[in-house]
Amino acid sequence: MRDWRRRRILRRHRIPGELWRRVLPQIRAAAHLGPADTERLRDTASLFLHAKSLEPAGGLVLTDAMRARIAGEAAVPILNLALDYYHNFWSVVVYGEAYVARDLFRDEAGVVHAGADARAGEAWLYGPVVISWEDVVNGGDGFNVVIHEMAHKLDMLDGVANGRPPMQPGMVQADWTAAFSAAFEAHTRDVAAGRHTDIDAYAATNPAEFFAVTSEVFFEAPRRLQAVWPAVYEQLVLYYRQRP
Repeated sequence: MRDWRRRRILRRHRIPGELWRRVLPQIRAAAHLGPADTERLRDTASLFLHAKSLEPAGGLVLTDAMRARIAGEAAVPILNLALDYYHNFWSVVVYGEAYVARDLFRDEAGVVHAGADARAGEAWLYGPVVISWEDVVNGGDGFNVVIHEMAHKLDMLDGVANGRPPMQPGMVQADWTAAFSAAFEAHTRDVAAGRHTDIDAYAATNPAEFFAVTSEVFFEAPRRLQAVWPAVYEQLVLYYRQRP
C-alpha cells in the first residue's frame, strides 16, 4: 500500500523535469550523485513537497523554483533513508533573509532575561523548521542551512537534541560516541584557544550543533571532514548510508 501511494503521489505531483534540471545544479550537496540517484532525489523532493507545507514569512513570495530547491536540499540527507525520518514536523517557514528571534532565558541567579538575535534557521523540537532563503542561496564552503536544520530534526527523533540521533541497524553506539566525543572535545579546545579551525567554530556550541554542522560539511565539503575527523566521517557514512 505504501509503494502504491508513493507511485500515485509521484504521478500527480512529481517536480517537472524542466524545473528539476534548472534547480539541480544549485543543490551543491547533490554534486556527488549520478543520474539515477539524482532522479531518486527528485522523487524524494517531490514527496517532501507533497507532505510538508512550505510557508513564506516576512513578505517573501515563494516560487516553484524556490520550493523545489528547498525540497531538493532537504531530500539529500534522507536519500537512502526514507521520508518517514521527517515525521516529526509538518511545516518549513521560509523568511527572505536572516530573521530576529526573541528568547527568554533564566540566569544562574534565577533572573529571567529577554534577548534577540538574528538567525539563519532553527528547528523546534515539537514544531516547524525555520530557514532564511538568503542563507539558502548564499551557502557553500561547508555551509547549508537546510541540511543543518534537517540534521537537527533527525537528532530530535528520540525526543532530545543531543548530537546522537537514533542509530541505524548495525551501527555501534559506542563507536559513534567515541568518534564524536573526541572530535567535539578537540574542536571546543581549539575554539576556546582562538586557534584556526577547518570546521565552523559554531560547532563548538554543544553536541547537537556539532552534529548539525558536521552533517553540513559531510555533504558540502566531504573531503575536508574526512581529512579533519575521519572517524566522524565514517560514522556519518554509516548513518546517512552515503559516501559523498
